[in-house]
Amino acid sequence: MKPLYLTLLGAALAVASAPTVSAQTKPAKPAAKPAAAQAAAPAAPKEAPPVGSTPRDFALPAKEEFVLPNGLKAKLVPYGQVPKVTMMVAIQAGNVHEAADQVGVADLLGKLMNEGTTTFNATQLADKVARMGGSLNISVGQDQTMVWASCLSEYAPELAALLAEVVLRPALPAAELPRIKTDFKRQMNLARAQPGTQARQKFSASLYGNHPYGRPLPTDAAIDALTLEQVKAFYQSQYGAKRTSVYVAGKFNAPVLREAITKAWSEWAPGPEPRIEVAKAQFRPDVMTLDRPSAPQSTIVIGMPVVDPSHPDYMRLRVTNSLLGGSFGSRITRNIREDKGYTYSPYSYVETHYRAGNWSQNADVTTQETGNSLKEIVYEIERLQKEAPSAEELKGIQNYESGLFVLRNSTPGGIINQLNTLDLHGLPDSYLTEQVKNINAVTPQQVSETARKYVRPEAMTVVVVGDKKIIDPQIKKFKESRKKAL
Repeated sequence: MKPLYLTLLGAALAVASAPTVSAQTKPAKPAAKPAAAQAAAPAAPKEAPPVGSTPRDFALPAKEEFVLPNGLKAKLVPYGQVPKVTMMVAIQAGNVHEAADQVGVADLLGKLMNEGTTTFNATQLADKVARMGGSLNISVGQDQTMVWASCLSEYAPELAALLAEVVLRPALPAAELPRIKTDFKRQMNLARAQPGTQARQKFSASLYGNHPYGRPLPTDAAIDALTLEQVKAFYQSQYGAKRTSVYVAGKFNAPVLREAITKAWSEWAPGPEPRIEVAKAQFRPDVMTLDRPSAPQSTIVIGMPVVDPSHPDYMRLRVTNSLLGGSFGSRITRNIREDKGYTYSPYSYVETHYRAGNWSQNADVTTQETGNSLKEIVYEIERLQKEAPSAEELKGIQNYESGLFVLRNSTPGGIINQLNTLDLHGLPDSYLTEQVKNINAVTPQQVSETARKYVRPEAMTVVVVGDKKIIDPQIKKFKESRKKAL
């Protein structure tokens, strides 16, 4: 039986490739056949969907790399013909670098950096970027703080200088701190109210414990306790040239842009050496529930620690995940969405950190089918462990993964993201240039072996957020069935 996603893809391609007929050349409509003749006419044979082309390796655009004397790294990638440039400044300073009693300080710093520099305020900053035909955004992640910006090509040197101004000389205005804290608290409270966030927080805390990856979102009291002095101290202790990379992709004058970056960033102090405390994830085979009275759905997260992108097995794990639950045509999706109707949008994914990672299946399921959903998820995992997928099924998944990879590299921003991933995880360029080949080199037997090695129900942490009075009996039955199976 052809997988659903292949059928849909083939149909879409067939429609997209069908010849069009203009109004001027449209042939006359033939006369209708008599009803009897219509009834007797045999059904037209179904047209097979077109065969996809052979996946091709990704060719990384030629790039210029240089390192300033203070340790700052830069990569310039000429890309495309559109007269526009995308830049990103990646600073290895994020939530993972926060002290246990200062959770959220990296976020406050990022938000305050949006409020202007010692030279111009937030309104003037926004106006400067807008006049270049672009935008600017600062985001704080667990491992990095990233400053994204874009502009028309002619303004690339000016934008490079502006980004340096934002990072090197932030104003950090005390007058804006109360408003920023209020907004931050609102964001955290909204996130905490979501069952998906509740389940994910419980899951991460179980796996990562006291490591920053396992910490809960900051409370109102924790945010209120943060001071401007602590924000400034975090900047001084965690920011610096050695932890910073500048990426540029698009259409630009390379010599002029290189000179602009060198001039703008050379004065920055080297700062601290790059460092991320490696998390030692724990295997916690347990089922935990969080009560959400009268909830019409239960939110499920089930998973365990796995390898990160630097591990030789990572690519096999990615393919295995896509086949199992990480794509629309995956087995778990077909089971609990298409066949059973327990959920609308289940998905699995591999969450990666520096030298750490975890696999999880996530789903919002009908409350009355919570136990059955867990049962079917485990069934599909164990079925894959016992029996390798067919070559046809695997090839469809490999085509899907190869296509996604190409799409991720189809924009300047995508190129920059990929290069930053290489640098963060210490990966060679071949990780990108040979990725399509490596995806398609995975065999059905290796998928089954990978499932046995890294996706093991008996080692998984299970978190369910739902109406306990309805789901607890189901969870009890599920746990009893697992004991018998083991």
